[in-house]
Amino acid sequence: MLSSEYPGNIIRPDYDRSKLRTRMVHIGFGAFHRAHQALCTDKLASAHQSDWGYCEVNLNSGELIQALKQQNYCYSVAEMADEQISLRVVGVITAALHGRSDGIDAVIDAMSQPDIAIVSMTVTEKAYCHEPSSGRLNLTHPAIAHDIAHPDAPDSLPGLIVAALRRRRERGLPPFSVMSCDNMPENGHVTRNVVIALAKQQDTDLADWIGENVTFPSTMVDRIVPAMTGETHAVLRDKLGCDDPVGVACEPFFQWVIEDNFVSGRPAWEKAGAELVSDVLPYEEMKLRMLNGSHSFLAYLGNLAGYQHISDCMADTHFRTAARQLMMAEQAPTLHTPDVDLAAYADSLIARYENSAIKHRTAQIANDGSQKLPQRWLDSIRWHLRNGSDFTLLALGVAGWMRYVSGVDEHGEPIEINDPMRDRLAQIVAETSSNQSRVAGLLAVNAIFGEDLPTEGKFVARVNDFYQQLTTLGAKETVKQALSAA
Repeated sequence: MLSSEYPGNIIRPDYDRSKLRTRMVHIGFGAFHRAHQALCTDKLASAHQSDWGYCEVNLNSGELIQALKQQNYCYSVAEMADEQISLRVVGVITAALHGRSDGIDAVIDAMSQPDIAIVSMTVTEKAYCHEPSSGRLNLTHPAIAHDIAHPDAPDSLPGLIVAALRRRRERGLPPFSVMSCDNMPENGHVTRNVVIALAKQQDTDLADWIGENVTFPSTMVDRIVPAMTGETHAVLRDKLGCDDPVGVACEPFFQWVIEDNFVSGRPAWEKAGAELVSDVLPYEEMKLRMLNGSHSFLAYLGNLAGYQHISDCMADTHFRTAARQLMMAEQAPTLHTPDVDLAAYADSLIARYENSAIKHRTAQIANDGSQKLPQRWLDSIRWHLRNGSDFTLLALGVAGWMRYVSGVDEHGEPIEINDPMRDRLAQIVAETSSNQSRVAGLLAVNAIFGEDLPTEGKFVARVNDFYQQLTTLGAKETVKQALSAA
């Protein structure tokens, strides 16, 4: 367990932690937050004596929260590149809660404290209970239906935020800003839409108050943070001289672009490496389409080909070339990012993917594909259809996802599908015997593909062709042949 004594080569909190104020609540104490927003805030406290501290909240798993409390709210972050490791202990957390063991009312009360100025979250796309193809609140979602009937005992993320804002309004407290740090285009707008839509179902006056007083800044976050493994925990143990169950490993690269739209103040994150801008959308789209889009391409097709990690995919010349070609030939033309050298950006992404110290599992990236496809691939495909341009590799990616969610790999072994629409996808697979009927069945899921793409003959034909090739030739040969056709 992490103690107060660290080896001399480890960066440790050199500020007075007793002067930190709990001014932010973060929902989703996962690996990414620990290696990104919390680390940036810790650097700000160290270099500029910032007093902004976090109350961390996990709504489901409680093990990390309990371990964090036992370590006096400290944990370690290892930035890893090949043989080089930089280790830092983060001390900017002041409190932590687990929604199930502490009770959801305790979480709402923590969000309702007068000092809280920001509520942020990293909870993955599915927690917003929205329809990925439209961005609208899914009123049929079981958690949303529960929260409409039981507004003071919410099950969903939108319900939790609405409940906390209701309590602040009732107590005459100022609003907080709600900052999503999840991978969605215009994530602030999506969050605002689902929160206000749910509030309207409960109390129209509250919905109006939220719309007039609460801000929802959008963000773009970028850092590769794989799930921890026994191997990376062993690396941390060797460097620390003790176990740290809350520790996390990541790549050295860091980027955080934030819309400067905060109603009750914010930390000076720009002093610790963040970028504060007026419009995040161009950066979000660049990252979602070039980085996340190529990541998903490698995840589905690489996993089918037997590659466990992204760095393994990079050792395959055809996969490496396809990833960069996807970025530059099919994603870059759809972007409007000012003053960014997209070719250099693509080269930097490939270099990051090659980092063999970061064991980023293709199966991990493949999770929750139904929530990711619209913003990573499908909006780009729509752009190409309007402009009459080529989308060969994007279509191959869609076929790769369909082949992956069919649930059996190229060796006949089962694939564990982790997706909020898993049951519906499995039903489609079970009810379709031919490749063409399976493609048609999956395309008919309007929550993913909308009503337009299933009617686009060119798109449907390309996906059908690639699905057939994947089942007969396998992923490696299909990627190789697609490069010639693209």
